[in-house]
Amino acid sequence: QAQLVESGGGLVQAGGSLRLSCTLSGRALGDYAMGWFRQAPGKGREVVSAVGLSGGFTRYADSVAGRFSISRDDAKNTVYLQMNSLKPEDTAVYYCAAEFNGYGTTAASSYGYWGQGTQVTVSS
Repeated sequence: QAQLVESGGGLVQAGGSLRLSCTLSGRALGDYAMGWFRQAPGKGREVVSAVGLSGGFTRYADSVAGRFSISRDDAKNTVYLQMNSLKPEDTAVYYCAAEFNGYGTTAASSYGYWGQGTQVTVSS
């Protein structure tokens, strides 16, 4: 059964950068579209970015477009989220998710596998 594990979160000052990683075990990453979602305190889960099979299509939330970049390395079974120019409003728990044979939808309900999250805190 598939398991997703996120890493790379932490505390960073505004304007700084972090690179999140999410590794899939038990399955081949190449069979899945991958998404990054986040949930801030008191708010619902929202999409950050998504990438389709083989990186054929990418999506970004308006709030992160131009600052974040999603990429995947199927050989390493890992998807990444490079986060630059971080803002305090980016503070959240970040989750990766996998959708079998997906296109990289922004709908969280479409993703069948979820990681347990990694905390990103951006200080002012």
